[in-house]
Amino acid sequence: MLLIAVDITARLTAMPASLTASGWITESDCDLVEFRRQVLRETDLADYPHATDVRHNVVVYSAAGIASADRRAVQSELIRAFTEGPGVVVFEGAFDEAVTDRASAAFEDIIAAQRAEGGATGDHFGTAGANDRVWNAAQKLALHAPEVFAEYYAADTLALVSQAWLGPRYQVTSQVNVVNPGGAAQVPHRDYHLGFVDTDQLAHYPAHLHRMSATLTLQGAVAHCDMPRQSGPTMLLPYSQRFAAGYIAFYRPEFIGFFAEHHVQVPLRKGDAVFFNPALYHGAGQNTSSDIRRMANLLQISSPFGRAMESLDRTAMVKALYPTLLRMRRSGRPAADLVNIVNAAAEGYAFPTNLDSDQPIGSLAPPSQVDTVLAALADGLELDGLIAVLDAQDERRTP
Repeated sequence: MLLIAVDITARLTAMPASLTASGWITESDCDLVEFRRQVLRETDLADYPHATDVRHNVVVYSAAGIASADRRAVQSELIRAFTEGPGVVVFEGAFDEAVTDRASAAFEDIIAAQRAEGGATGDHFGTAGANDRVWNAAQKLALHAPEVFAEYYAADTLALVSQAWLGPRYQVTSQVNVVNPGGAAQVPHRDYHLGFVDTDQLAHYPAHLHRMSATLTLQGAVAHCDMPRQSGPTMLLPYSQRFAAGYIAFYRPEFIGFFAEHHVQVPLRKGDAVFFNPALYHGAGQNTSSDIRRMANLLQISSPFGRAMESLDRTAMVKALYPTLLRMRRSGRPAADLVNIVNAAAEGYAFPTNLDSDQPIGSLAPPSQVDTVLAALADGLELDGLIAVLDAQDERRTP
């Protein structure tokens, strides 16, 4: 077992020599020829003894079929699939259909309430307002229909996969996405965390963080209706998670074109679930049907370790420091010094947040506290103005 663990760790941390030599991802690493070499390969069912099928290069399991199997053996297969394999698996019958229907009804109630309230609705990698999106759907389901929540999240397949990738104390969040008939496809992308970082910042993260980011979360989607090809099930590019420079490269036209030519879509039945490495290139498909409202519960399962040891009131820290920052700026202190101070004091990450009120409209993520403070300094905003902005930001972020 130790040898297996060491082998898996080596696969997770292995990088091309060009990346490890400099420690950074450069322009030359965004090589479409190398990407093609990494991606264009075939999945062999024999490599996954507990699977029932391979469809469009995606490994398919039966939730009922693995119920009595050796749990650790199945999880070892899943780790291999997510790392060196296609990066994506499907579990048929992962969620009970009757429970899924009850959850769908609860989500429809929540969507109806949101529509009645009005207001803008943001979206990631898609046109805002074109479809129906429920942010923080896990909390809303728990409050709206706690018995449904309990039955729904009792599904052992979710625990099996999440424990394989993240260990025993994973954390579940979810967003419901309903792609209405005629709904357009999303832009292909990688996901949270580095997938939500602006392109001009990505190259400033060292190469080992590009590799590590994908080990901090697991992406999933539960089908809340039958999803034939015309309804636009998730577009997937198997093996694309293997490409170390992929967070930077996926914005480039030639990579988007490659995705358009080579992506696959696996039709799903109600209650099926797809799980994938967040570094896999993917995106919601176009709903070309005339009558299918394609509802999926998008699961983002997170490692519990992405937290600091101490809880700090960073808003109070920034308010106390801001007059000094203003004086330093006005006296000609180098901008780099001010950025260093703000990074040490303010919250530099936009998440977690309340996406109902702090929405990513026109961007991948809402502004972080660091963004807000630096913008205030650039504008010469006085302390009272910054306090008002920070208080409004904190209020938007609060559930």
